Amino acid sequence: MEIDSLDLNLLRVLEALFAARSVSGAAQALGVTQPSVSLSLRRLRAHFDDALFVRQGGAMVPTRVAEGLREPVLKVMATVRSEIVTAAPFDPMQSERRFTLSLSDLGELTFLPTLMASLRRCAPGVTLRSVTASLPEMRHGLADGSIDLALGFFLGLEGQNLFTQRLFEQGFVCIARAGWGDGGAGMSLEAFLAADHVVVEQPGRSQQLLEERLRDLGLQRRILLRSPHFMSVPLLVAQSEMIATVPLGVGRIYARMAGLDLLPLPFAAPSVPLQQLWHRRSHHDPGSVWLRRLIAELFLGQDPTQSRGDES
Repeated sequence: MEIDSLDLNLLRVLEALFAARSVSGAAQALGVTQPSVSLSLRRLRAHFDDALFVRQGGAMVPTRVAEGLREPVLKVMATVRSEIVTAAPFDPMQSERRFTLSLSDLGELTFLPTLMASLRRCAPGVTLRSVTASLPEMRHGLADGSIDLALGFFLGLEGQNLFTQRLFEQGFVCIARAGWGDGGAGMSLEAFLAADHVVVEQPGRSQQLLEERLRDLGLQRRILLRSPHFMSVPLLVAQSEMIATVPLGVGRIYARMAGLDLLPLPFAAPSVPLQQLWHRRSHHDPGSVWLRRLIAELFLGQDPTQSRGDES
């Protein structure tokens, strides 16, 4: 297969199809007509002698051959943009760009109040879209450009095309209704194990570190409720005798929201490293570089929940 037989402009179409998973979406992203994208796809199929994308439900799913092309194509296009095409400067005061961030519900509570306040001051036209994604979805989203940046804790999300910057760390704390137990003066290990617990189960998130620590210590507590959601936890705790163990920053927010007590854990627990994570394809993009620098200025070595007042 000779490179002379491949129109390199077709790689832009292939990249757009990876991101949009539809001819219409790729056409919209590229600013061309749907027939133009369809023609380019036919040429790509002829060149690679493969269907490349097959319709499944309402989306176009890449074939095995296309999946093998994904990373090389994205890497080539990222190199072209960053090292061959001169990138336009990014002016935050004039820009109306929308950035897509991957955040858990806890990440939104931790990062968004401070970040949105800063954007209103220094980039009034810039908007954010927050999405919740599983780790595999996050990896694909960062690679195909549908996610610009991820903020939070990412257990097992590694790869040669991913960059990370550690911002700060948080420990864990127990939250309980006001006056629970001995009135908030402390909690023994026996009281912790005997209490009724709410546990949030989210694979690959910070709670997994705590559960692994408890298993290592051979500790078993009474779990009355398991849930995939954090947002119901403060009200459940405030209106019952149940307690929950959450990252410290979120505990501070919940305590203000629902008048809860914060109780130190009666055993040593790991800290949770909170990071920003991005893909090589956006490493030199001026807008993405600006956003990462802003986030570092706001959060590097600074847990925003320590100084936040009654905002939430």
